[in-house]
Amino acid sequence: MIKKKPKQNRIPHYPHYGVSVRLKPSKHGVGVFAIADIPKGTYVFYGDDAPIAWIDIDKINNLGIDNETKKLYEDFAIIKGNKYGCPKNFNQLTISWYLNHSKNPNMACDKEYRFYALRKIKKGKELTANYETYNESKFDNHGNPL
Repeated sequence: MIKKKPKQNRIPHYPHYGVSVRLKPSKHGVGVFAIADIPKGTYVFYGDDAPIAWIDIDKINNLGIDNETKKLYEDFAIIKGNKYGCPKNFNQLTISWYLNHSKNPNMACDKEYRFYALRKIKKGKELTANYETYNESKFDNHGNPL
């Protein structure tokens, strides 16, 4: 006799599954905001597991690319040593790349750059990270490189 799985174990994965944030206007331009309460310790960006591409900064600087394209690296890339860390294509920026900078963040990342809540985040609050904890550049209070 074969037993059927209980219904609660057959949860379909709709596009909203695991989503607790969305992009909205922020005092910094665009930011990531909670659409539900997020418990402390929660890894927020379910399904965002694409590997980061690490590219030599010197190679990018020697390509002769236009300023607007170079600004993609300045605005979104992580800097470690002489490398930019970014998506394999900037058309694949996920919502996690839109976290704004704060010296008093409510998000942090582990060594694999997966972000989790440092404390409970209430619905409607903006999610922020301290860029200096995972990036070798220094930033002003608005997230602009110094």
